[in-house]
Amino acid sequence: MSCHVAQHRSISRRRFLNRSALAAGALALPLAPMRTRAAALKPVSLTLDWVYEGPNVGFLIAHDQGFYRDAGLDVSISPGKGSGKTAQLVADKATQIGFCDGYAASSGIAEGMSIKTIGSVYRRNPSAIMTLEDSNIKAPKDLEGKVLAMVAGSGQFQQWPAFVNGANLDPSKIAIVNLAPASLGAALISGKVDAIGAYVQSYLPIIEIQGKKQVRPFWFADYGVSVVSNGIIVHTDFIKSDPDILRAFVPATIKGFLYGRAHPDEAAATVKKYSPTVDVEIIKGEFEVSWKTWVTPNTRNKPLGWGSNNDWIAAIAVLKQYGGVTAPLTTDQLFTNDFVPSGAEYVPPQQA
Repeated sequence: MSCHVAQHRSISRRRFLNRSALAAGALALPLAPMRTRAAALKPVSLTLDWVYEGPNVGFLIAHDQGFYRDAGLDVSISPGKGSGKTAQLVADKATQIGFCDGYAASSGIAEGMSIKTIGSVYRRNPSAIMTLEDSNIKAPKDLEGKVLAMVAGSGQFQQWPAFVNGANLDPSKIAIVNLAPASLGAALISGKVDAIGAYVQSYLPIIEIQGKKQVRPFWFADYGVSVVSNGIIVHTDFIKSDPDILRAFVPATIKGFLYGRAHPDEAAATVKKYSPTVDVEIIKGEFEVSWKTWVTPNTRNKPLGWGSNNDWIAAIAVLKQYGGVTAPLTTDQLFTNDFVPSGAEYVPPQQA
């Protein structure tokens, strides 16, 4: 059998109307239709950042469209339980490749993890403060005197002081409450809180589609919080021992994301194959919102996956000033472009 994906019931923090805890220990099982495994295929294990959903659909598409198989790889894809845990799995060599937030990966590297980003997919910070369009919060300054909900320990919570600085806010005038991920969207829709801090692609689609409320996001990146987000990470030993596998894996993955952008309906249907209970419109919305994080001013006209040294320098500055990182960090420790493909066919659309 060629590439396979771990079968897993869709349980997503995005589905706040009907959720349950993510089941532990998902197993990699065969996909249908069955294919005869070619002897030359090299087995590779991949762990995502979260469950199968819009923002990580590029990997599923690369599997389904045969991009991995054509590259000589038999890729086993498992759902994750957050970027921090995925980074730890890669550092422990419990999985060969991970999809992980750059902020989480960089924090892990500062703590001694031997991991590195080899393909930056979401190069712009996807974090934002979100409020409803029909509220009286028209600008970040209007958050003063209001109640803001975030998940304690989340990337948004850690980066909040940087946003406060960039937006010139008085944090003493903003009440912050801690909620579970599954409760954020519902709390905003019901009016229990005035705003939430989270990844835009994680909550905007479900609030607008299921909650039927329009969302106004204040992107952290627009207020100086420049952090590279999700990318492909590996253990540094894997870079040394099997570079040819990575030279095959990264281009095939980039093709998957680009194919999904060109065929968003097909991309959403792909996720539903592996998470049958998902709403395809929400999945499509998640993926489409995530496109806004593909390109930064420093990565214009560069292949998807290509990282900017200046963007990573800015990320280090945020980590050191607001993330509690004191260890020396260089961009060479955090990322490499050695495995990113060149060629116009890998350059994504430049408009958000």
